[in-house]
Amino acid sequence: MTVAVDPAHDRKFWTAPVRQLRRRWLSSSLALQFLAAGSVVSLIAILLVGLLVTSLLERAVTRNAAVTTALYVDSVIAPLLPDLQRNAVLDNPIKRALDETLGKGALGDRLVAMRIWSTNGTILYATNNAIVGQRFTLSDELRRAVAGDLNARYHPDGSWHQPEPPAAGPLLAIYNPLLQPWSGQVVAVMEFYEVADELRDALTGARLRSWLAVAATTASFFLLLGVIVLRGSRTIDEQGRKLSAQVTELTRLLDANRALQKRVVGANQRASAVNESHLRRLGADLHDGPAQLIALASLRLDSEALLSERVPLQARTQEVERIRDTLADALREVRSICRGLVLPHIEGADVAGVVSRAIDDYEQRTRATVERRIEPIDRDISLSQRICAYRFVQEALNNGYRHCPGAAQAVEVKAVRNALRVTVSDRGPGFDPASIKPGSIGIEGLRDRIESLGGSFNLRSSAAGTALIMSLPIDEDL
Repeated sequence: MTVAVDPAHDRKFWTAPVRQLRRRWLSSSLALQFLAAGSVVSLIAILLVGLLVTSLLERAVTRNAAVTTALYVDSVIAPLLPDLQRNAVLDNPIKRALDETLGKGALGDRLVAMRIWSTNGTILYATNNAIVGQRFTLSDELRRAVAGDLNARYHPDGSWHQPEPPAAGPLLAIYNPLLQPWSGQVVAVMEFYEVADELRDALTGARLRSWLAVAATTASFFLLLGVIVLRGSRTIDEQGRKLSAQVTELTRLLDANRALQKRVVGANQRASAVNESHLRRLGADLHDGPAQLIALASLRLDSEALLSERVPLQARTQEVERIRDTLADALREVRSICRGLVLPHIEGADVAGVVSRAIDDYEQRTRATVERRIEPIDRDISLSQRICAYRFVQEALNNGYRHCPGAAQAVEVKAVRNALRVTVSDRGPGFDPASIKPGSIGIEGLRDRIESLGGSFNLRSSAAGTALIMSLPIDEDL
């Protein structure tokens, strides 16, 4: 039975964990990314540098040991050798001298084997007599020695040149070229193997110290960079949080600005409607008041009491007096309406003076007494804000007098943080703010006027009284 393999499913099986790992990697902090990537890179660097250093160290230590041994051999054994350029093999007296010399002294304790090679690969002398006179292919080390290069090779497992079997411990193989004294020409190569226990211990200690030095240096460097990256990552994270907070705050301010803009547009629209309502009310006041009185006076001018000659003079005089009184009443009403429309001169007055003037006008019209709690404000209040404060106090006091005459009224003016707050309150029975009709001119007019300047309006009412509160920002140039 053959089972079909879906390549797309197989790719999805492998790509899903990779994508998840990539998301976790990107979501982690820079410090964590550096620690993860830096740890891998540091381990690789420690491995590569350690291998390079130990390799160079092994070569240097091995060569130094080879040079020391070669100098000893040249000084002790080389004088016993005949002219190898003219003699193909060594005679027995020379062999016995070499055997006795190699079995004594410092070299005898460490020597495992020794051979003397001719340049063509023939063994001229060996501690193993069985291979003397045989010819072998030269190894790379022997060819280098024939070329005049003293070289050595460390055998940690005890293996050495065939046909001899491996030794029990580590060996140091030294390939020393033998030179003709007067010409310096290589006439033979001396190959000898010595016990390398001390060399092994020296190399082990040197490797350990080199690995520790490389690891300590790399770790110190990595830790130093880690501290720097960690500080940088914390700084970046902190700046990121601050930037995110600033973006959030800017977004909130933009939303608030849009909401305020909508409120201003709505306030302007409602203000236009309120102005239209004010104009209608003004027209109604003029029509129902001064216009009626003037019309009455006009009708009386055409009355028989003035036009007929049969009416006595006293009656005519009385009729003229009535007409004069009617016109005087009309004139007073026109002036009263004008006083409500025209603001007093407040350009040079501060907000305390403006509010006090509004209270004075109200007390003069109504014969009422208003409690004043006005604090001095040392901030610059714009003209539009002072006009708004005047109209607010004027309308709020008038509303309180119309709906609850005789109730104690108070006006409070103070600066709260960066805002001008004006409160008009009374001690009347209060009312339900939900009962205010949407088309109410007084309250809605105040709200629209205040909100059009970027302020806020609040109405509180309970059985203990009613308070109208206006708040305007005093840091903005309105």
